[in-house]
Amino acid sequence: MPVEVGLDRLLHEAIRTKHLLRFRYNNQERIVEPHDYGIQNRIARLFCYQVAGQSSSPLPGWRVVDVHKIQECEMLERRFAGNRETPSGRHHRWDEIFIRVEPPQTTQ
Repeated sequence: MPVEVGLDRLLHEAIRTKHLLRFRYNNQERIVEPHDYGIQNRIARLFCYQVAGQSSSPLPGWRVVDVHKIQECEMLERRFAGNRETPSGRHHRWDEIFIRVEPPQTTQ
């Protein structure tokens, strides 16, 4: 299923600049740190860390969302540090990765 051009650009920009996203997914508002955007099993997906909003799973927590189901997506002014460790110690497996968030800036 193709991704709408505006949403594709927004996901790339939010990951590149480390901005939180707010969107509706499965009729629930979610606020997430977008980490990975790519293809898995021929479906465009976003691997993200949900920090606020609604969910049937505990918050905060990791989520994989099908991009074609994202509605009313907007980039927030609030930023996040960068990638974070996953419980398994590795990120999601992808058939193709479009963009991945960079590590947090380190201060010397």
